[in-house]
Amino acid sequence: MNTQDQFISRRSFLRRVSVVAAGIAGTPHIIPSSVFGANAPGNRITVGFIGCGRQAFDYNIPDFIKTDGVQAVAVCDVDFWRMAQAVNLVEKLSKRKGCKAHRDFRELLADKGIDVVMISTQDHWHVPMAVAAVRAGKDVALEKPVTRYIDEGRLLANEVAKHKRVFRVDSEFRSLEPFHRVAGLVRNGRIGKLHAIRTGSPEEQFPNEPAVIAEPPAELDYDLWLGPAPKVGYMQKRVHTPHNVKSRPGWMRNLDYSDGMICNWGAHLNDIGLWGAGLERTGPVEIKATGKFHDDKDWNVLERFDARYRFANGMEFFYQMGTPHVRFEGDRGWIQVDWPGRIQASAPALLKDKISPGEIQFPLKGEKQDFIDAVRSRGRTLEDEEVGQRVTSLCHLAHISIQLGGATLAWDPAKEIFLNNNEANKLTKRPPMRAPWSFDTL
Repeated sequence: MNTQDQFISRRSFLRRVSVVAAGIAGTPHIIPSSVFGANAPGNRITVGFIGCGRQAFDYNIPDFIKTDGVQAVAVCDVDFWRMAQAVNLVEKLSKRKGCKAHRDFRELLADKGIDVVMISTQDHWHVPMAVAAVRAGKDVALEKPVTRYIDEGRLLANEVAKHKRVFRVDSEFRSLEPFHRVAGLVRNGRIGKLHAIRTGSPEEQFPNEPAVIAEPPAELDYDLWLGPAPKVGYMQKRVHTPHNVKSRPGWMRNLDYSDGMICNWGAHLNDIGLWGAGLERTGPVEIKATGKFHDDKDWNVLERFDARYRFANGMEFFYQMGTPHVRFEGDRGWIQVDWPGRIQASAPALLKDKISPGEIQFPLKGEKQDFIDAVRSRGRTLEDEEVGQRVTSLCHLAHISIQLGGATLAWDPAKEIFLNNNEANKLTKRPPMRAPWSFDTL
């Protein structure tokens, strides 16, 4: 089986995991530790899941449960129906009863029996919940894109360091062999000095869906779903389809809750680009981007974009909407990996080249295992908070240039500020949260 088939088989397996549609099971059952032996609950890392939508069901819950040394013990969602399905999924895959259920993430974070949290909510909740989690003493795996604004990403990175927590951007791309292999070849000089990187995200889809203000479904705590976002009437188009964890949620197309594809897939593909270049802990010095926002007040994210960055070493980075890929161009050739894993190169020999023991080596393992290994060792993950901040910031920088009409912007990556542009710097800052939410009260 080739690499691409292996990857597709893995995804297909996760998609086939069934979700039992019954309600939350009754009284928890206490299982003696002797039943588990070396895997007794006291020897395992306990995980709580905040946000039980598509990503949690298809990937995050199953992947954590099958990771060695992990015990799933709690779920949290403001949608009671989804929370019930998540409890059933955890108990089915774990083959044990007693999964706790919470509607408020603060209750889950207060549980001293939970070591780590996996946050898979809508994007506007990512940083507030992650900051609250590290302050509560939890290690955090955070669904990408990890931030909505550059300044809140810096706050999160600082909080992780201050509280000495382990953090992992929950992106699987560094764990996919084709992307891993290409980044390793580039880092080890196989195509010479890099002069350009080109990446692409998939195109956004805008299906027809009615824009109807209505009463929220009885199972949804809509005010808590909104949280720090502006107060607006409930519209299914802006939230998610009730009683469905498979469809793509509408909030991903609304700028109150998400930045759309530019950050969503950029968090995957731009990470591989920066990783291969060894620039994943810095940023560009110049940005210019153009794009068009979708002409709909409810679905208003970018429908197309085209960005160019220049780094201090002269390397250029091009990012646009179209076909998902990462291409590295050097003075001795080029190499490209297309989603989900086809590799092309200027010279056929590159496709068979290997990284020798004395060269730069990256571990190849699943993102969940990488996170759990770091939790045990108290070391750094392969995609930690600083990497998450820099990769997501790259996407935000283009988004800001587009909001300013395609302006060419000068950026100081050390200070994380635009030079001589107050309007651009305002767009790096998160607007005040809707009361009573704030970073001071989380």
